[in-house]
Amino acid sequence: METQGNKRRKTIFSFFKPREPTSTSEEHSPSNIDISNCNDQYSSKSQRVEIDVDSLERDPSIRIPIWQHPVNQRDEIRRAYIKMGPYQPIMPVYPRTESGQQYRRFQSSWFKQFSWLEYSPSKDAAFCFPCFLFENKKAHYPTFTTEGFKSWKRVNDGSRCSFLLHTGGPTSPHNNAVNSIDALMNLTQHIDKVMNVQTSEEVQKNRLRLMATIESIRWLSLQACAFRGHDESLSSNNCGNFIEMIRLIGRMNGSIDDVVLEKAPKNAKYTSPMIQKEILHIMANKVRNKIREEIGDAKFCILVDEAKDTSNKEQMAIVLRFVDVAGFLRERFFAIVHVTDTTALTLKKEISDVLDRNNLQISNMRGQGYDGASNMSGAWNGLQALFLRDCPYAYYVHCFAHRLQLALVVAAERETYIWLFFSKLTSIVNLVSASPKRHTELRSAQAIEIAHMVATGERETGRGCNQIGSLHRAGTTRWSSHFDSICSLIDMYKAVITVLESMVNEGSSNSLRGEASGSLIVMRSFDFIFILYVMHKIMGITDLLCRALQHKSLDILNAMDLVSSTKALLQTLREEGFDSLLMNVESVCTEYDIEIPNMNACYKGATGRSCQQKDSITFEHYYRVGIFKAAIDFQVTELNSRFNDGAVELLMLSSALEPKDNFKLFNAGLIYSLAEKFYPGDFTAQEMHYLRSQLEHYKCDVLCHESFQNISTISELCQRLVETNKSQNYNLIDRLIRLILTLPVSTATTERSFSAMKLIKTAIRNKIEEDFLADSMIVYIERELAENIDSDSIIDEFYSLKNRRAQLQ
Repeated sequence: METQGNKRRKTIFSFFKPREPTSTSEEHSPSNIDISNCNDQYSSKSQRVEIDVDSLERDPSIRIPIWQHPVNQRDEIRRAYIKMGPYQPIMPVYPRTESGQQYRRFQSSWFKQFSWLEYSPSKDAAFCFPCFLFENKKAHYPTFTTEGFKSWKRVNDGSRCSFLLHTGGPTSPHNNAVNSIDALMNLTQHIDKVMNVQTSEEVQKNRLRLMATIESIRWLSLQACAFRGHDESLSSNNCGNFIEMIRLIGRMNGSIDDVVLEKAPKNAKYTSPMIQKEILHIMANKVRNKIREEIGDAKFCILVDEAKDTSNKEQMAIVLRFVDVAGFLRERFFAIVHVTDTTALTLKKEISDVLDRNNLQISNMRGQGYDGASNMSGAWNGLQALFLRDCPYAYYVHCFAHRLQLALVVAAERETYIWLFFSKLTSIVNLVSASPKRHTELRSAQAIEIAHMVATGERETGRGCNQIGSLHRAGTTRWSSHFDSICSLIDMYKAVITVLESMVNEGSSNSLRGEASGSLIVMRSFDFIFILYVMHKIMGITDLLCRALQHKSLDILNAMDLVSSTKALLQTLREEGFDSLLMNVESVCTEYDIEIPNMNACYKGATGRSCQQKDSITFEHYYRVGIFKAAIDFQVTELNSRFNDGAVELLMLSSALEPKDNFKLFNAGLIYSLAEKFYPGDFTAQEMHYLRSQLEHYKCDVLCHESFQNISTISELCQRLVETNKSQNYNLIDRLIRLILTLPVSTATTERSFSAMKLIKTAIRNKIEEDFLADSMIVYIERELAENIDSDSIIDEFYSLKNRRAQLQ
């Protein structure tokens, strides 16, 4: 019996010793791939090595050969590489190699001629993609798989072309590798599928079951909802959003109800968390591929910002700004990456990895948009300086929204009266809104006031009119919230007074009654009312600029025009707006029985003692010069200091392309200088000669064409050139316009992505994985692309990723 037991326990490894794998040097192995010992691979299925196929190295000279991966995962890795395609970076200029007495270099046109060709920027060598996928340990062509081909002289050599010789005849190793790719991706002909063939009815049921899963995941992702529930067992009353969504779809469609959940085969339910993540990842990759297709070979700009998520991890959002084929300016959320620190080197590495995985070259970067932090904007070691070393045309633009925020904040802090006003305003809002009881009293008082004004005819009735609101708190990062807070207090002034009076008379404690009494005294003072309406006027002008800077389609020239108009309006208000403002303030004070000082009387500051008076001035002079003009002067000074790009030569030259006022600023010489000085890498010497000629024809044609009249922005000009097909005749001018449009304006899109992150990664879902978070965010944010993804294409890709037990084709 003992002998029989020993025989039963014997395996193939009782007779054969597994061969040790060949060790690979650490520098040639990607950091996220761990090739384990073969003994562990064969000893237990539970010890299967997991490889992150999304982070596979793409550079042909660095990546690990296929035969060095675990044998059971080679096909999965091959499929991942096939999905990504050959690595074909398009660079403006490739490195030169000395060949005899001449210098030669790799040509990007070879990619179109030989679709299997790959190029390694780190080694300046060419490789063969199919041969890499199916090479053995003893390679047939090590030059095209491991060593790299560099003899550029032998490419354009007629019948002796090295690439043609490598391709060979129908049965060459290269063509055999190409045929192996087709066979690998044709899953219906795999031996396991042929031996276990399923009927077409069973295949349709499998696809219908998976379709229900895909649509449930799509809907939940677009609504930023959680997938899983606390208890997903059969006895649970609430199995979570995903399972309940599938049940809902089943109740609405009997055909689906017959093939999902309990009625589905246990090995093909398509409801496990792993399947959910795979499908969401496929969907997210398709969105990324669509964005990559929109970019094409165009130049792009990166917008980057960082923020902490719910689990206190530092997340970096990456947004790409570019002009698509139709001439529309796009800002697309592309990735969110967890970073261990926010040093410039770390951020550059993570951004470069994201761009490299999606075959976006840093050499095609034509703009950088960040905030003003030193790690981002540093002139020597900041992130923008590091990228400028790699691409000297990736011009950095400090986010306009951050600049405006800093300008307004500094201006408010410098003027003592303004700072005290906002301090008191915040205290009043917090006091009235902190308690639910006082909040209810405020709404009731407001409802009574509105009803009285409607009855007396002071307010009009209609849909959306006379709604009961609440006091807005001023935020620290959005200056427009200060304007909202001022507007809400003006609209609800009488209701706030009523609540404060109630608190003074019926407050629960002496401290509360004292605080309410102090706030009531402040609100009934002429100084507070005057500054309230002064800031309402000033911030009403700057608020338009605040909101305009949040638009994705805003170009940098239009943004500078808005800054100029804002400063002009502030100057007009300073010169002409005081009298009308004072009349408005006096009418408000009269309505609420607030004492109005005699404007011709002598103003006494501090305690009013004569020894403390520096100058003999009137109240009118104090309010006009000391508060009104001083507040405006501080705002204009800060705007001039922060927005000094009018002196930057790049923007001055770019303004010559603006179409406003029927191309009033058009100047062919300045446009030529713009291309020559700031974008020499985008125009060859020959094209610069053509540009002069095109500018002459452009002036006679476009500037007088009826289709180009009454347009005001350079973005509209770009679209109109495409619509009229004149972008083909003036391709160099169109190229220059697109480069200007690519320059960043603000990082508002990245900040909106952080708002989406807060919806997806909540306190309850604070352990969500990084990849799952990134996939959920790109589907949620770029919903217009995610909604148009065909479900059948998702099924086909899901089926081709790995071997599936149930047939879907």
